[in-house]
Amino acid sequence: MSKVKIFDAHLHIIDPRFPLTENQGYLPPAFTASDYVKSVEDFEVTGGAIVSGSFQSFDQSYLLDALDTLGDRFVGVTQLPADTSDEEILKLHEKGVRAVRFNVKRGGSETIEQLDRFARRVHDIAGWNAELYIDSKDLGELKDTINQLPSVSIDHLGLSNQGFPELLKLVEQGVKVKATGFGRIDFDPAEAIRMIHALNSEALLFGTDLPSTRADTPFQASDVTLIQEALGDNEAEKVLHHNALKWYGIE
Repeated sequence: MSKVKIFDAHLHIIDPRFPLTENQGYLPPAFTASDYVKSVEDFEVTGGAIVSGSFQSFDQSYLLDALDTLGDRFVGVTQLPADTSDEEILKLHEKGVRAVRFNVKRGGSETIEQLDRFARRVHDIAGWNAELYIDSKDLGELKDTINQLPSVSIDHLGLSNQGFPELLKLVEQGVKVKATGFGRIDFDPAEAIRMIHALNSEALLFGTDLPSTRADTPFQASDVTLIQEALGDNEAEKVLHHNALKWYGIE
């Protein structure tokens, strides 16, 4: 039987050779590029997005090393201060970075007050996306700003059932949602995936969220099966593979 083909749109590399900053009393265990490759050996991984975590703050050294190690089918989702120069943004783009992350839930990134200005700026300079780690119940006044951004995604299905109706409204306006972190949410991921997919078949981007730091339940192979069973093989293939390739400009 052939392996399921995935583009892993959300993974973390935690390499202790590079700076790590304790976040909310938490410092993660190591999870190197080699560890990642071993963890996904049961899938046909065609590439992925290495996402900077709160504990990596504005460090780029780990990310550039991981991109070099994993190869040119992998892209970076980094955290940057809003005063980063155009030249530095373009240098990171040349190395494979394709998005800036705002970690609203845990910090370590630029503040949400810079979202509109900075997300537009990196998009204008390098065509980057903006990616938000935010609980959908906390969207509040950000909804109008998010709706007007050129390209934005929200991590982990928005995390909470309470804010899910607001997330669906954003999906209707073209916002992408990462089908990741099922062990972080307080609702049925299969039903959420069906509802989001019904609104926009290109909205969902699958990712393993490995190594699932601080998640109640880490990623498991059954998460992929859940998507296949929720949508059927053909539509699941879009979520598991094709949508993210388009999102990160790989095809």
